Amino acid sequence: MSEEAKWYVLHTYSGYENKVKATIEKIVENRNLGHLIQKVEVPVEEVVEGNKVTKRKIFPCYVMLKMVMNDETWYIGRNVVGSTGFVGPGSKPVPLSPREVEEMGIERIVRPAIELSPGDSVNIVSGPLEGFAGVVEEVDNETRKITVMVSMFGRDTPVEVDYSQIEKFE
Repeated sequence: MSEEAKWYVLHTYSGYENKVKATIEKIVENRNLGHLIQKVEVPVEEVVEGNKVTKRKIFPCYVMLKMVMNDETWYIGRNVVGSTGFVGPGSKPVPLSPREVEEMGIERIVRPAIELSPGDSVNIVSGPLEGFAGVVEEVDNETRKITVMVSMFGRDTPVEVDYSQIEKFE
């Protein structure tokens, strides 16, 4: 299938999150739809209350589905008992952005390490400094930010750019 699965949010009645999740997983299993609906999640966090640890729903009344949106998957999500429908304007579900997915803790996006090191020459290809060239001073793999020394107004100036804004000179 050429279409890629994305994360969608399904709104449920209060207290029905796990029932909706279980029902959808059963439908996927019975109809062999694992290629269309890949994951069904009710994000929880562990909370310490007194001397015991309990699990609490991070997003009450919501179930997250990683799926390929089509008429069949939309119908399943919309019509499962306990569901009120997908989140989005009207009847058009809107997928979560990769950043939202990561910030919500639904799925950790693994990015490859940046293949740059201090001293490498780079060209800035987008943003306000597009067209400038410089030398890498520092690489932060966690934030994916690069500090580049760029010559501006006759002096070297350190600028911070996102990894996606540069390309390495070969």
